[in-house]
Amino acid sequence: MAHVTRSLSNKESQVVLALTERGRRETTRAEIIELLGGSPKAADHVIEALRRKGWLERATWGEYLLIPPEQGPDALGNSNLLALASRIAPSYYIGFSSAAAYYGLTTQHRNVIFVVTPQRLRAREVGESRVQIVNQAESKFFGFAPVDVLGYHVMISDREKTTIDCVDRTDLAGGVGEVAMILATASRRFDWNKAAEYLERIGSGALARRFGWLLDHAQAEMPTDVRERLLMLAKRSRESWLGPNPARAHTVRAAIGNDQTWRLFVNVSSEELHGSAGLGRKKTIKKEPR
Repeated sequence: MAHVTRSLSNKESQVVLALTERGRRETTRAEIIELLGGSPKAADHVIEALRRKGWLERATWGEYLLIPPEQGPDALGNSNLLALASRIAPSYYIGFSSAAAYYGLTTQHRNVIFVVTPQRLRAREVGESRVQIVNQAESKFFGFAPVDVLGYHVMISDREKTTIDCVDRTDLAGGVGEVAMILATASRRFDWNKAAEYLERIGSGALARRFGWLLDHAQAEMPTDVRERLLMLAKRSRESWLGPNPARAHTVRAAIGNDQTWRLFVNVSSEELHGSAGLGRKKTIKKEPR
């Protein structure tokens, strides 16, 4: 966000001070009209000036977020972009690679924010980022909770659901290689029972196969009972694949191939997964001999 002047006219100050006194972090066009006690046209001029000076950022039609004075003119960083994107739909969660980045599970930062919602909405621009709408099936629309993002409550999928979603839709998380890294990193801090419960709730054997194989590949410290639960769930489907569907696309050159444990055809090369191999192991610090 380019540096903009934060100096205010009397009417602009009136709006900012009133919102601050009310403890508001968001407002509407109607509220600003009421605060100014004038015409809608005059209020629109004030709103436009406050947006230009970096005090307001439009979330959606007629709704705005207040950028508080203590945050300064460069406040519209990644966190505030999540807050803005969250105003697009009443029922939603921030997911896939956007949630993975929030948890520090990926170093890849894209100019796309994934908003998962059952509502049919069009993609739109927020700041310099693009909001992509993902219509998740009702059976998968769970596993999220509000988190505080610079004073705003934003629904974000939890660590376990984020990784499950990414394995389910690798195209929304940077591809199989990046998803393997996300899952391996996340597994070190997993609530394993929660992850198993989520997969059982979704009930997809194919997803359980991919999830289990990637955990084995990362050498994650999966509890024995959780592993058995995933293997039982995997039995609900026929043999599946990871990567491009070999029945619809070509077999990847130097593909890893069939895995008998998970009954999975890994249509991905070892090279693509090289960085995540063994990444799930918790590192132990060796003590130097005295």
